[in-house]
Formats: sequence, structure tokens, C-alpha cells
Amino acid sequence: METMFDTLLQLPLFQGLAQEDFTCILEKVKLHFTKHKPGELLLRAGASCHELVFVLKGEVAASTSSAGASYNFTEYLPAPYLIEAYSMFGMKTHYISTYRARTEVHTVSISKAFVLKELFNYEIFRLNYMNIVSNRTQMLHNRLWAVSGDNPEARIIHFILTHVERPSGEKVLKIKMEDLAQIVNETRAGVSKALNSMQAKGWAELHRGEIIIPDAEKLILPRRAANK
Repeated sequence: METMFDTLLQLPLFQGLAQEDFTCILEKVKLHFTKHKPGELLLRAGASCHELVFVLKGEVAASTSSAGASYNFTEYLPAPYLIEAYSMFGMKTHYISTYRARTEVHTVSISKAFVLKELFNYEIFRLNYMNIVSNRTQMLHNRLWAVSGDNPEARIIHFILTHVERPSGEKVLKIKMEDLAQIVNETRAGVSKALNSMQAKGWAELHRGEIIIPDAEKLILPRRAANK
């Protein structure tokens, strides 16, 4: 049976760390373990990020609103998952998204003070942290330069995929048809036709003011084909 020790070693920031080093860390750090019921708030957008929060078990819903609140994007992230490691440093040390438990969720948190005082003394931890932040930066850079496509369906797919944290799993976009049409530079009728085409292919489920993407992986190949 997998122990909590084994689970912690699987977390992205601790992978590759020697067991003796990790044992030493556990002797010093105060780990805060928490259980969350389905629907319970974990972290709210705009709150100060003063700790690393690891999702050990379950699935969280991460919801992000646009600057003008014209749309909201939600994706469901299964454990193991590290919540916004990039938000702990920089000009704005606040969470970007709001996180709620979709299922029963178990988390463990480590204070920023301990990260700075102890964890950054371990080279493998520093490398893991830099890789996480660097990979995200490169991913966002690539998205900025990606071609959006020459038809409404391709542009809608591009818009959705530019907002995902993980290019797989269920996503929910809450947006008015008029706002989506303006974003993708298309008429409302053109957007409606494209969305109905996506629904017919099993790529999307349409509801009033809401677009559900059952699995974002299904959108990746069509976008690549459109960009060739």
C-alpha cells in the first residue's frame, strides 16, 4: 500500500529528491494536511499566495474570470497537482484563479517562509521549481505566437486552448455568444454554426451561456490541422 511518504515524493517539486533528504525535510517542516468536501472553497482568486498547496487526492475545479468579467473559464484538475507555484514570487503574489473541491480533496501546504529558508537549499528542489516556472513561461510564449486559424471553428478552438492549464480533461467556458463572436472576430451566426458543428462532432456540449468541452485533447488535432 502506498504511504503518505510515497505520495509526497511523487509531487513535482520533490521528484528526484533522495529519501534521506526528504526525511530530513519532514523532520523540520510543519505540513498542513487538510480535507475538503465537494464544493468547498480551497483558494480564492486575489488572495495572497504565501504557501505551496499540493493536491494529493481528488479533483479540483480551477475557475478564472477575464479582466472585464465577460467570460469565465473552468477546468478540472486531478491529483497530484501543485496550485500556482508561479504565483508565490514576482510582481503580483496573488492567486489568479479560484479553486474549489470537485470531489473530496486532500491537500498539504508548506509555508513560503520554509520554502525560502530550507527547501531552496536542495538543488533538486530548486531545479524542479525552475523547470515548473520555465515550462509554463515557454508554454504561454508558444501560445502567443500560435496561428489562430482561418475559419470560425478553428478560431474558437484556438481561443479555448489558449486558456487551458492542462491540454486534456473537461473544461467549461461561460460566455455570451455576442462576446465570443467579438473575440474571434466573427458574426454571431457564424459562431453559432461553428459551435453546433463542434457539438455534432462530440467536441463540445452547448448550454445557455455555457460551452462544455468534454475532453480538450479532441480539440488539439483539429487545431494543428487548421494551422498547417
